[in-house]
Amino acid sequence: MPIRQLPEDLINRIAAGEVVERPASVVKELVENAIDAGASRIAITTAGGGQSLIRIEDDGVGMDEADLLLSVERHATSKLADDGLDDIRTLGFRGEALASIGSVAELTISSRRAEDASGLRLAVRHGIKARPVPLAMNRGTIVEVRELFGNVPARRKFLKSERAEAAAITDTVKRLAMANPGVQFVLDGADRTASNWPGHAGEGALRARLGDVLGADFGENAVPLATIRHGMVVTGLAGLPTYTRANSLSQYFFVNGRSVRDKVLVGAIRAAYADFVFRDRFPVVAIFVAVDPADVDVNVHPAKAELRFRDAGAVRGA
Repeated sequence: MPIRQLPEDLINRIAAGEVVERPASVVKELVENAIDAGASRIAITTAGGGQSLIRIEDDGVGMDEADLLLSVERHATSKLADDGLDDIRTLGFRGEALASIGSVAELTISSRRAEDASGLRLAVRHGIKARPVPLAMNRGTIVEVRELFGNVPARRKFLKSERAEAAAITDTVKRLAMANPGVQFVLDGADRTASNWPGHAGEGALRARLGDVLGADFGENAVPLATIRHGMVVTGLAGLPTYTRANSLSQYFFVNGRSVRDKVLVGAIRAAYADFVFRDRFPVVAIFVAVDPADVDVNVHPAKAELRFRDAGAVRGA
C-alpha cells in the first residue's frame, strides 16, 4: 500500500485519542486552562458521567476574538513564552486540548475579557468551526462539551458506566483542588452529589483544603511536612502510621502543582513507612514537591500524568 497523507479531521481524531482518553481527561485539560488563566473560582457541571455534558466556568482573564479563534487550532498555545520545553511553568502547554476535544464532540467556548464590552461565543462541531457571535456574559470563560465521542462510537463503546466516569471526574477535580487551595471549586451535576470547596488563603490554606477534600479526620491524623533538600522543597501532610488504607488510592503526589503518578515518589513513601505499617496497609499522604522546572521533564506522557526527574536519587532523598 502506498504512503498517503491523512486528512485533517482524521489527524485531529488520532490526536484526540492521546489527549482525550475519557471524560475525566477533558475535565482535567479544561480546568488546567482555567487555573492557568488566573481563575479564583471554577465551576464544573457534568451530566451522564461527562458523556452528555461537561461545562467549565471560570472567572479568569478571558480571550479576545483572535485568541478565541486560535485556541481551537492544533499546537496553538499561550503557555510557552518561547520554543523551549525545559522551563514549563504552566499546567497546559501543548496546545492540543481544545482542538482535540472539538474534533470528537460538540464544543462551545464563550469568553470575555474585563476590558471588553461583551463576550464572544465560538462553536466547534466535530472539528468544523462556526463564526464567533457576540454574547452578554461576565468576565471569564465558559466551555461546554456535549456528546463526547458522538462521532467516534467505537471510543464511546469502551467507556465505563456513567457512575464510574463521574467518579473519575470527581477524583480529577479533587486532585486539582488539592494543588490549588486558593481557588474555589464547585462540582455539580445531575450525575453526582454537589461539592463546594471554598478558596483558602494564608499559612493554613493547604491544610484547610486537604481537610475539605480528604476529610477532617485526615488533618487530625497527619503531620505537616516542610523541608528543603537538594534544592527541592517538600511540603504537605503525611498520615500517621495508625491511619492507613487497604490500597494506595489515598496517596497523592504533586510536582510543581501538577498531580502525577511517579514510581520514585511511591517508592520513597513505601520505604519511609516500611518499619511502621503492615505490608498490606498503605499510609494516606499528600506530598507536594517543588523543583526547578529544568530538572524535571513533564512532556513524557500525552496526558502529562507521568514525568521524569533529572536526578531521581536526589528526589528520593528529599
